[in-house]
Amino acid sequence: MKKLVFNLAMLTLLTLPALAQGIPENAPRGFDSLRAGIPHGRIDTISYSSVTVGNQRKALVYTPPGFSKKSQYPVLYLLHGIGGDEKEWLRGGTPQVVLDNLYAEGKIKPMIVVMPNGRAMKDERATGDVMAPDKVQAFATFEKDLLNDLIPYIQKKYPVYKDRDHRAIAGLSMGGGQALNFGLGNLDSFAWIGGFSSAPNTKTPEQLVPDPAEARKKIKLLWISCGDSDRLISFSKRTHDYLQKNNVPHIYHIEPGAHDFKVWKNGLYLFSQLIFKPGDALHRD
Repeated sequence: MKKLVFNLAMLTLLTLPALAQGIPENAPRGFDSLRAGIPHGRIDTISYSSVTVGNQRKALVYTPPGFSKKSQYPVLYLLHGIGGDEKEWLRGGTPQVVLDNLYAEGKIKPMIVVMPNGRAMKDERATGDVMAPDKVQAFATFEKDLLNDLIPYIQKKYPVYKDRDHRAIAGLSMGGGQALNFGLGNLDSFAWIGGFSSAPNTKTPEQLVPDPAEARKKIKLLWISCGDSDRLISFSKRTHDYLQKNNVPHIYHIEPGAHDFKVWKNGLYLFSQLIFKPGDALHRD
C-alpha cells in the first residue's frame, strides 16, 4: 500500500487554496495502454545547436492533442537515467500514451514535454562504460546545455511561455538527481520540480536547498518519490528529512516497487496532474 508521509503543521494558509486539488491516486490499471477513439499528441525529433557541447544535439518533443501554434504552452523537461538517452522514456515509459489518456480524462493541463539527452558530451551514446568519469561528468555539464542552449531553442521554435511559473523539470534515477540539482539550483528558471528514484548524483540536501526561506517562497511543487524496495531510496529520504526539518513544503511519495519504470511511470502520472495549475500545488511533507 502506498504511503504519503506528511506533516499537518505544514498545511498553512499559504497552501490552503490548493487543498481542493488534492493528490491523485496511484495510476489505475490501463493508464499506460493505448486507447482508440481519443485524440493523440505527437512526438517529433528535434536537433539543436549546443554551444556548451560544440555540436548538434537531439531531443524528443511531445506536443499535446489539439496542439496549435496560436496557443501558448507550459513546458516540462523530462530527463532519463544513466543508461539511457533521449529515447529512454519513449521506450520504457510511453509518456505520450500516459499523457494522452490523462488529457482525455481532463486531468492535466496542455503542455509540451521535452525529452533531451542528458549526457552533454560529443559522444553522447549510452554505450560502453556508462559509469566512466567523463560520462558521469557529462550529466552535470548538461545543466549549462539545458539552460543556455536547449531552453532558448524550445522558446524560439515552439509557442511556449518563457517564465519560471510555466516551466517544470523532472526525471528518473540519474535524471531525477539532475532535476533536483538543476531545478533547486535555478529557482529563477523552474517552479515545478520532481525527482523519481533520484540517484547518487543528487547533491546533498544542504547544497540543494541552502536557503529554505527562498525555497518556500519560490517553489510551487517539489515532488520526491521512490519505490520502497529501491536500493537508492536513502538519497530520496535524506532530502525529505532535510526538507521536513527546515519546513520546506514538498510531497514525499513512497510506493511499492524497485528501481524500474513501474515506479517512474506512476511518478509521471501523478506529477503531471499537479503541475501548471492555478496556485501552488498541494504541498505535503
